[in-house]
Amino acid sequence: MPVPHDIAAETELWDAFAESAFKPEAEPSFCWTQYAGHGPGTELLGAPESALEIGCGTGRALAHLAQQGVKANGVDLSPRMVQLAGDRWAPLGVRIEQGEILDWLAADGDRYDAVYSIFGAAWFTDPSRLFPLVRERLVPGGAFVFSQPPAIPGAYGPQGMYKGGFAGKAMFTYRYSYKPTVWVRHLLRAGFTSAEARILDAPKEGHIGTLIVEARA
Repeated sequence: MPVPHDIAAETELWDAFAESAFKPEAEPSFCWTQYAGHGPGTELLGAPESALEIGCGTGRALAHLAQQGVKANGVDLSPRMVQLAGDRWAPLGVRIEQGEILDWLAADGDRYDAVYSIFGAAWFTDPSRLFPLVRERLVPGGAFVFSQPPAIPGAYGPQGMYKGGFAGKAMFTYRYSYKPTVWVRHLLRAGFTSAEARILDAPKEGHIGTLIVEARA
């Protein structure tokens, strides 16, 4: 059953997140996991000439790709984050636009060699609606890769998430959690020719790992 996303309220939430998360002194960086220097790198995208990050946040991953000569494009729900990250990385040729990801992808006329999400829109959007739109935006053989925390055992599907704990204004969104096999099923149903999902262990035993999902158009 679909959950009632309130896009205006979620935009406010991500604007608030932008104020705390964006650090103007931060340098370009690309990491799929929540642990610096851990896990694979941009090789999961292949060797794209163009890439789109959905839910691009601070834009540091886009900036890293741009430094490698990739045409780097991003979209984010937060107008504030788009302003901050867009201004910061524009000198590198990064282009970031504001939009709700489902509407934005449906209206976008471009195609990309790679689409990716690092703890971004693929975590916070209904995959049954998102994945077919991503598939349409990829060139044949293009890569779709995303990462996020793995599902808590027994807690699958859309999960409500408050921002900043349990006191203060009730700002919340929904994130989507599934077993790796279910992510693969969603991707194949959306028309991807191949898909795989795995959980990469954290660098320290007993800590939270990272779900990494790869698919090809």
